[in-house]
Parts: sequence; C-alpha cells; structure tokens
Amino acid sequence: MPASGPEDVLSAGVVAFRPGKRVLLVHRPKYDDWSFPKGKLDRGEHAAAAAVREVAEETGLHVRLGPPLRSQRYALTSTTGRMKTVRYWTGRVLGDDDVSSYVANDEIDAVEWVDAAEAFERLTYLYDADTLREALKVRRKTQPVVVLRHAAARSRKAWRGDDVERPLLATGRTHAQHLVPLLAAYGVTRIVTSSSQRCVETVSPYAGTTGWALECEQDLSEEGASATRVRALVDGVLEDPRPVVICTHRPVLPAVFDALGIEDPQLALGEMLVAHLRKGAVVATERHRMR
Repeated sequence: MPASGPEDVLSAGVVAFRPGKRVLLVHRPKYDDWSFPKGKLDRGEHAAAAAVREVAEETGLHVRLGPPLRSQRYALTSTTGRMKTVRYWTGRVLGDDDVSSYVANDEIDAVEWVDAAEAFERLTYLYDADTLREALKVRRKTQPVVVLRHAAARSRKAWRGDDVERPLLATGRTHAQHLVPLLAAYGVTRIVTSSSQRCVETVSPYAGTTGWALECEQDLSEEGASATRVRALVDGVLEDPRPVVICTHRPVLPAVFDALGIEDPQLALGEMLVAHLRKGAVVATERHRMR
C-alpha cells in the first residue's frame, strides 16, 4: 500500500496542433516559462472538460480533443510534499486558430504557434518535451466516436408503464447535465440515440445546449436491436466524419462495440467510451465516468 499523504493537485491541458507540425505554446510571466496551455480542475469538473476550458481561457481558442496522452506527475516546488498530476490530450482548434491579436495579461503574456522542432528548444521543462514527443506520434486528425450507456433510470420493478417510456432518476438527470461539457470537449455534432426515454433524456441536455438534433433510432433500443441492425446502423454512422455520440443500453452495447472492432468494456450507467478513429480504424480509446 502506498504511503498516505496529501492528494495531488489535479490539472489538465492540451497539446494542440495546426497544419505544418506547429504546436500551441504559452508563456507565463510569473514563472518565466514556456509550456502547453493547462490549468487546475474546478470542483467536480471532469479533466477532459477542464482541458478544453483552460485552452479557451488562456489562449482564446476552442479546441476539440484527440487521443489522450500519458499524464505528467511531479512535485510542486511551492508546497513541500505536494504532487501535481496533469492529464493531457492532443487537440485541434475548431474555427479560427489565429492568435496574432492575443492580448497579454498577468497570467499569460504570450501565445504562439511554434514549429515542433523549435518547440523542443522553447519548452522549459523536460517532461513537457517528453509529452510533445508522444503527441507528435498521434497528432494526425482523428474522428471521435463516443459510445454512451444511458444514465441511472427508474427500476423496471418500480415502473408500471411501458419500458420504453421508463425515465431517468433525479441522479440520472443530474448526470446528464454533467455530460454536456464532456461531450462538448470532443466536439460532438451528431447525436444518435436509442428511442427509449432513458436514453433520450441522457443526451437531451447536450442537444438542448448545442442545438444539434437528436436522431432517435429504434434499432438501438432493447426492443428493436439485433446484431445485424446495430452493425448496419454503426456502419452508416461511421460513413459520416462528424464527431458522434451513440447512446444505448447495456444489452445493446456488445453489438455496438463489435461493430467498432472493440472488446466490450462493460460500461457502468452513465459511463462512456471514446474511440478515436483514423481512416475507419480505431487508434486509441479512453473511458470516462463522472465523479
């Protein structure tokens, strides 16, 4: 058993790229260092959502997360015995990536796109150079496919109506709200869901916040699914390059993962797996469950 001690300070950041192997760096005048945009998690915030938020706050750019990278962990120089863990993702900017009009402030006084070769010279810390080496190996653009199990719903025994109309519990509805920034971190612009109420309610807050339409599919419901139908539906989804979330039920998930060529990870209620695809092949996966 590891020795007990103070919990790590948790942060998240993004190694963002633009064409030409140029990487986004920021300069902090307080420390006089060059690094990637990153920052501490807010209370109850998911690391992936925090990473995107921090990039926006520090650079004015909105990014979409790509494959995850290994976390950094190092001692804080200002607090004896305290460690810091930083989770990183690769990322790409959505929309305009021009930072020439960035206005310096006390926290970040310079934001630049730097050639990767130059970035190794510019970065202040060796662990950031290691992260950049890793990121360069997976920097190419990928398509995120999010597979989501619906949030906690009323039990079958307690529900007297049609099972397809069984709603979420209050905890499930809260969970659905918390999924909004997490799905947004991957730039999801297409929402495909089982037509059953508990799945629709799980992704409705995201649809309501973003304005993206809900595509309700009976073939993803427990009553209408079959291996053949699910595979045909997933194959059709993958023909569209947009980042997508597919929300369904525990009995249907094995067929979805089989269509993606992924071993079933046995997702918990409200848990999601993000598969990063390049040219139709899965190059990385990650699982997320709200705390």
